Amino acid sequence: MHENEREKKAVALSYREGQYAPQVLAKGHGLTAEAIIACAREAGVYVHQSPELVSQLMQVDIDQYIPPTLYRAVAELLAWLHWLEHDARGDVGHTPR
Repeated sequence: MHENEREKKAVALSYREGQYAPQVLAKGHGLTAEAIIACAREAGVYVHQSPELVSQLMQVDIDQYIPPTLYRAVAELLAWLHWLEHDARGDVGHTPR
């Protein structure tokens, strides 16, 4: 494994109701990745670690929607995050403000 293959990578996604797919908001390697992760944690956003998914998302340009080939993987992640944030706390049926 080359040193640059171990370099930290991060991709920030956004998905809002009404969008047909999540969008890549930010992405980067090394210090940029660390800054993306730090901003997410400071904002209380869950940081998921999946090198395979990040590698595929790194190929998507910023402000672009994720490709259909990644819909299932990202949808499963979003469903799991929704469960963590609501159902696991007993907020079933909770409607965000």
